[in-house]
Parts: sequence; C-alpha cells; structure tokens
Amino acid sequence: MSMRDRIQSALGVLEPQHLDVLDESHMHSRGQETHYKAVIVSPVFAGLNAVKRHQKVYASLGDLMGQFHALALHTYTPEEWAQQGQAPESPTCRGGSMHDLH
Repeated sequence: MSMRDRIQSALGVLEPQHLDVLDESHMHSRGQETHYKAVIVSPVFAGLNAVKRHQKVYASLGDLMGQFHALALHTYTPEEWAQQGQAPESPTCRGGSMHDLH
C-alpha cells in the first residue's frame, strides 16, 4: 500500500464528506512519497480553529506522521467547502533546506 493510500485510510476516522490526498513529492527534491497535500471536509471540524483541526488530523495519522516529510492541510467544514469549493494551489518548491549554507 502506498503512503498516499495509508494516509487516506487513516483520515477516514474523521468521517470526511470529501477527502483528497495528493502526493506532491514530484514538486520537491527529497524523493518520492515525502510531500503530501490533504483536503479534508468533515463536520468534525465545526467550531474548531485551524490549530484544533490540524491536531485532530495529526492524531488520526498517529505514527504515520514520522514516515513522510511534509503534509499541507486544508481543513473545511461542509458549509465552508460549499462556499469555497476548492483548496488553494500548492506553491512551487523553492528547494533548499534549513541545513543549507547561505
């Protein structure tokens, strides 16, 4: 099972009405199965700020969190999703690392 599939499966506990997990590793220099974007629409997020929503996502992923480099989260309630209808595009990777010499 791919990492994308494992992430998608784990996020099922949030009872999403819409779930899209994209492998964006090709946009980065760290290799495959390292960078992901998740768009999650769930009534579980109602009344929660962004930090609390992200904490719920991290909790649902558990040990998977340590098995990839990055996860861009876009979390919406069904009402927010009905108004917005799509998540923002991911920015192009600018490369580098905090460990690179400047």
